[in-house]
Amino acid sequence: MPRRDVAEGMVTVDADALSNVLGAVDLRVGIGRRTTLPTGGLLPIPADAITLVYVVEGAIQGHPPLGDGCRLDVETGARRLAVDAKPRHDVLVAGDAFLTVGRSAFVLEAENDTSLMIADIELADAASPLPALLPPFLTVTGFDSLEPAAAALALNMGVVDHTLKPARQGDPIICRMMATTVLLSVIRAWAANGCAPTGWPSLSNDPFLDRVVDAIREEPGRDWTVERLAGIGAMSRSTFAERFRSAVGRSPADYVTEVRVDAAKRMLDAGRSVSDISRELGYASDEGFSRAFRRRTGQTPSSWRLASRTPIPA
Repeated sequence: MPRRDVAEGMVTVDADALSNVLGAVDLRVGIGRRTTLPTGGLLPIPADAITLVYVVEGAIQGHPPLGDGCRLDVETGARRLAVDAKPRHDVLVAGDAFLTVGRSAFVLEAENDTSLMIADIELADAASPLPALLPPFLTVTGFDSLEPAAAALALNMGVVDHTLKPARQGDPIICRMMATTVLLSVIRAWAANGCAPTGWPSLSNDPFLDRVVDAIREEPGRDWTVERLAGIGAMSRSTFAERFRSAVGRSPADYVTEVRVDAAKRMLDAGRSVSDISRELGYASDEGFSRAFRRRTGQTPSSWRLASRTPIPA
């Protein structure tokens, strides 16, 4: 659970909870592009799309205002951080970043000649809880001071004009990896520095259901029946199933599978065998595990591991 830092007057998020959120993010597509806007130029950002923006040069404002909600302000040099839940201005400048999860369309307007890095994000799992865990958009001013390594990546992840320079083998994979790093860094800067609401990252805002979610994450390989999960949540089977689906957006069985597949990806990255992973995650056979993994990701465990380890071309 988050805690309030009395000295600084802000809520911080438990490190393990934040790690769980960041570790579950898996991008299928993360395409970055550079966009320039003249003074007064407009750039529509569509609804139903996750979009990450980093201001390279110039300044922008949003319609509706980007200032709605929490933002972080870093005093460069002094490294002082202030959290402003009701910001006084609505302009982002070079080094600032923001993320929208696409609940509504809005427009960016350039205050002067402006250069932006924009990443169009598509999650590997369409049922990922990430959009539900975040506000409609979040703003991190001074992102380049808070996360200098990620900001350096953002400066260089825009797609090169292929009429001037042909695309190289592996560019989509590298771009996805860069977009993942920048995206996670923006979420971390927002969550770890006091902008996350009390209780974040609860999926349900229900302490009984949160106990169930925590139990599944801690032991994904356990034989999780609806009856067992309902007992942890201190509810009847029918009440639990209804409340879980309403709060989390999917059935308990679907959520267990989601957590298991996320865990499997990390195990595959660590070099674990399919058989070891299958046994640890509670599957009766390697074939059953592979079917569940493929239904969730569109790939077999072996092909997913091969794709994630594709070497970067020289």
